[in-house]
Amino acid sequence: MSGAQVAAGYRERRSRLPGAVVWTNTNATGEKALPVLPDGCMDLLWHDGRLLVAGPDTRAYMAEGRAETRWAGIRFAPGSAPALLGVPAHELRDARVELADLWPSATVRRLAEQVGAAEDPLAALEVIAMRRAYDTDPPDPVLRRIVDALSAGWSVAATAEAAGLGARVLHRRSLAAFGYGPKTLARILRLQRALAVARSGVPLADTAFRTGFADQAHLARDVRELAGMPLSELLARS
Repeated sequence: MSGAQVAAGYRERRSRLPGAVVWTNTNATGEKALPVLPDGCMDLLWHDGRLLVAGPDTRAYMAEGRAETRWAGIRFAPGSAPALLGVPAHELRDARVELADLWPSATVRRLAEQVGAAEDPLAALEVIAMRRAYDTDPPDPVLRRIVDALSAGWSVAATAEAAGLGARVLHRRSLAAFGYGPKTLARILRLQRALAVARSGVPLADTAFRTGFADQAHLARDVRELAGMPLSELLARS
């Protein structure tokens, strides 16, 4: 899932679609799912015979229920899904919607039947995305420059300059491509960097310093606001 945490039933690999990741998540024990954290990405999902889209999150998403369940998905690189899906990212912010709400229902029904009948539903889902990408113009390279700059900790002003955009245009382009403005995207990408560093065993104070937080308390506040739980609990569960 988008921003999915490490769990026993979660597996992922690089997709043949550039920049994307395909994944499966199986909750075979009935244990409560881990939170799906914001990461600037969008996903095409397969679950219980349905095709769905996970929009860009601004806060942790908790899947409901504890029953045995299996998901498959393809997680698109930040900024690349709106062109494939034909909808601005901000229209799907913090939402999970049926693909049939975005594409013709007959088309989605046919695709869902193909995935359901496939020996490997994940591979079939990947083929859908690759065919769609083949028929769609490639993502604007300026979006990659925006993500790279913000991921490196650049300021919004420096990012706008590097992308050759004015502040208002950068904000407008970011809403359409990522689902939120550049400041929010920068905050989400910084959180993901910090969690990756912390999970590698780096002390939290050093993690905060390395990833652009004012101090450990600042890191802890952002984790609580974006992940919905204390940093110590998040790291213990992931």
